[in-house]
Amino acid sequence: MSTYSLHRGTAPLLISLPHDGSAIPADVADRMLPAARRSVDTDWHVGRLYEPLAKALGASLLKPVASRYVVDLNRPADGQALYPGRRETGLVSTIGFDGAPLYRDGAEPTADEIQRRVNEFWRPYHDALSQELERLRAEHGRVVLWEGHSIRSRVPMLFDGQLPDFNLGTADGASCGGGLQQRLQTALEGQSRYSFVVNGRFKGGYITRHYGRPQDGVHAVQLELAQLNYMDEDSFAYDEAKASQLQATMGQLLRLCIE
Repeated sequence: MSTYSLHRGTAPLLISLPHDGSAIPADVADRMLPAARRSVDTDWHVGRLYEPLAKALGASLLKPVASRYVVDLNRPADGQALYPGRRETGLVSTIGFDGAPLYRDGAEPTADEIQRRVNEFWRPYHDALSQELERLRAEHGRVVLWEGHSIRSRVPMLFDGQLPDFNLGTADGASCGGGLQQRLQTALEGQSRYSFVVNGRFKGGYITRHYGRPQDGVHAVQLELAQLNYMDEDSFAYDEAKASQLQATMGQLLRLCIE
């Protein structure tokens, strides 16, 4: 059974959704606390948001099956911190975004288990990501890697107050060409429905920072969406009307990547 799904497109755009999965293997779930088994920190419904856009644009789309609680695909395999000095979840985290434990006392994963999860889930996703980027870059001469994420609008452990609606991250401009970042920012400045920030709290995770090599024709951008714009954050219920409005702006940004 594959641990990810990949739809190969024809446009120079790969949309990666590393936190879209919510499945937790039974042997892991059995050791977790009941609340954690719901995988509440999933980037809920991002696949549903992006799939019609990817199809319309001819973009490739990569999604995992397993929850970030199994292993976080947007972290380096050695577990190095993304934001040193700040409290954060890790490669195989033992706490959720609320700071509460995920596992029963004494049931946390061992170093050997963490390595097994990296081998079983992390490496196949990154192998597929690398190969698809190379295929598209070889065909088009350049490719944009779009990292699609979402998060609750208020997560006190990670940031103060309410998160802007659109959070673009380019590793402070290092992961993509300045022209692309400026076009995306100009597009967001030209609309009034959603608040936004560029390289704010979310500057881009491991995937954006590692694969973004504009000098080699690979441009990487992360978009972190505040979930209240397309779903109910308590029940996780999808809001079709809100999502449709959000997709219009998302589609505009994705088209700029192809152009």
